[in-house]
Amino acid sequence: MKTIATAKITTDVRPEAFFERWADMATWPEWNTDTAWVRLDTPFRAGATGALKPKGGPVTRFVVSALVPGREFTDVSLLFGARLTFQHLVGVDEHGTTVTVRVTLAGPLAFLWNVILGKDIAKGLDGDLARLEAAARAAGVPA
Repeated sequence: MKTIATAKITTDVRPEAFFERWADMATWPEWNTDTAWVRLDTPFRAGATGALKPKGGPVTRFVVSALVPGREFTDVSLLFGARLTFQHLVGVDEHGTTVTVRVTLAGPLAFLWNVILGKDIAKGLDGDLARLEAAARAAGVPA
């Protein structure tokens, strides 16, 4: 498995506001600039499946591999010969809410997908997380 990008923020926005934004996948293009659209086949929960359309890329199937409200949301895009995983971890301490996003690639063709996608994902991840924070703030009340 290869980590291709990591982003982290600490904010006063409550953790639930992030999970509300992640669960409302139809709004992902508002904060994720590389995404044209996202659709879930089933309700937002561990094991849910769906499809997303990256801008300039083909429709990609994904699965919600982990969902622990207030703590973790992980989705895995099923690429040909590889799995692209976005792990979103949320923690709360005396400084506020910390959100960490880690993107990894695994599988026999991970090296190829890293060449195709890696630089753009790494370049855009901090901005996407900042826009997600703004969307979560606009939709919710700070902690």
